Amino acid sequence: MTETHTALIPARTASLARLKRVEGQVRGIARMIEEDRYCIDVLTQLSAVKSALAAVEGEILKNHASHCVSHAIESGDAADQKAKLNELIALLAKHYRL
Repeated sequence: MTETHTALIPARTASLARLKRVEGQVRGIARMIEEDRYCIDVLTQLSAVKSALAAVEGEILKNHASHCVSHAIESGDAADQKAKLNELIALLAKHYRL
C-alpha cells in the first residue's frame, strides 16, 4: 500500500461510517412512506439525507484535492497534472451545471 493510500484510510473509514448511517436513514424513510407518515416528516428526513451525502461528498473531494491532485502536482508529470485538473473541472461543471 502506498503512502498516499495509507494516509486515506481514516478518511475512508469515516466516509464509510457516514454512508452506513445514510443507508439506515434511507431505510427509515422507506418505512415512513410505507406507514403513510406525515409528508413534512418524510421531507425533513430526505433533507437530512441529502445534507449527509453532501458532507461525504465534500470530504471525498477534499481528500482527492489534498492527496491525488497534490501528488500529481508534486510528481512534476505535466500530463498527470493536466488530467487531474481536467477531472476536477469536469466534475465541478457537471455538479454546478457550468
